[in-house]
Amino acid sequence: MTAVAPIANSSELVASIEIVRALLDAGDVQKAMKLSNVTYDRAKAEADCAERVKASRELVDKARRMQAEAAKIEGICYVAMADAVDVAQASGKLSRGRPEKVQSEDHFTLEDVGIDKRRLHEARQIREAVRREPEFIERVVEARLSEGLEPSRAALKKEAGHAIGTKTATKEDRGDDLYETPIEAMRTLLALESFGLNVLEPSVGRGAILRPLEAAGYEVTISDLVDREITTQHGECQGVGDFLASIAIGGGWDIVTNPPYGVANAYAAHALREHKPRKMALLLNLNFLAGFEDANRQFVMDENPPSRVYIFAHRLPMMHRDGWQGNKASSQMNTGWFVWDRNDDGSYGDGYPRLIRVVYDNFEHAEPLAPGEGGHVSPLTFREEEEDFTRTTPRKTLDERVEDDFARAFIWMKDLEPFDAAKFRKGLGLRASTASALIDAFAANELIRVGDDGLWLPTGKGMEMIATVGAVEMTKALRAGVPLDEVLS
Repeated sequence: MTAVAPIANSSELVASIEIVRALLDAGDVQKAMKLSNVTYDRAKAEADCAERVKASRELVDKARRMQAEAAKIEGICYVAMADAVDVAQASGKLSRGRPEKVQSEDHFTLEDVGIDKRRLHEARQIREAVRREPEFIERVVEARLSEGLEPSRAALKKEAGHAIGTKTATKEDRGDDLYETPIEAMRTLLALESFGLNVLEPSVGRGAILRPLEAAGYEVTISDLVDREITTQHGECQGVGDFLASIAIGGGWDIVTNPPYGVANAYAAHALREHKPRKMALLLNLNFLAGFEDANRQFVMDENPPSRVYIFAHRLPMMHRDGWQGNKASSQMNTGWFVWDRNDDGSYGDGYPRLIRVVYDNFEHAEPLAPGEGGHVSPLTFREEEEDFTRTTPRKTLDERVEDDFARAFIWMKDLEPFDAAKFRKGLGLRASTASALIDAFAANELIRVGDDGLWLPTGKGMEMIATVGAVEMTKALRAGVPLDEVLS
């Protein structure tokens, strides 16, 4: 079996999806539902087969994309079917059970259209989620893809159940379907992190992040994709536009926001590349810690990783819609504050991010850190009665990072086959700049050389050093301040 086989019929899947869309446009919900079910099952089978035969990443991604498109169109069919069944019930055109004879062509049963009571319930849940958030299906499916997860119908149904909670709202109650960052998240962040006096909030919504920042003493510049006529405490109006198309003016301001999860990868990468904040805090799904295929995710988590991730030990309250006064449903999403610190060389992070578990209840009455300090505190030593929590986050130079990782990287080469820069960096979990500097240091000290195949391998001198100088001794010497050239002499 070849790697091409799993998606050989992808064009047929595309054609099927277009046919379903045409049936929906023509109002033939029953046929659209049946065909969308078949199309999804075929797309999923193609994607699963591509995974099993270990097809190339491009082919696997293409197969998953077909499954994603099928999931979207099936979700739309569920919404249309829920509406059609409700209309039929109201007008008496939905038969109970299977009648002995058809009374008229416009009568049908749930069985006729391939949907039972359980699936009808799920269809209605998806419909309610879409009514509250018109882009719900698109967001959920695309978020699954961006996180390297299967864009399954099960995930869509599960998210729909979480989105509507326990109460069905009327259109008047739902308003404009705005969901805001919980105050518990902001209290925790501001008690543990200090930012520069001037902060950008580029997804301001109705100000759930803006107002706590201002109350803590920050000057905030705001914008959003949607004009909600929000102003700062000084009466400055929000900007309106897509953050992904924004251009930094001046640059270097800190960023604090809760980005749209559907574009979280691109959002975070654009912020670091274009705006180059001295410090940035994003409230993200903890799934952001995983995933490798997306280039933007690699850029913000591998090449320029966050310094700290504050993991909420129990989930934040559900981000209910704007003005919600009903029962509070439980959130099913694990989230955390991802905090990036810019180094002196313009890069971010220092190796692996520090994972810190926090309980937001502990910060209900905590005072925020002073603006402008730019430091952070450990929640393990946090006390409300203390007046000055801040400390400056240490910034290591590239030379310091090289010395920190030299011994570990050097011993890593023992009994290892020839390697290139990418394998070296991934094997040790290093930033690209640190990995490149380490390789240069090894080469300058004649500890490695380039083979005929272009890969690096230890020299005779390097092998002798590996055999005679242990990792523990080398690390102790470097940490004691012994210059690198003396350690190698």
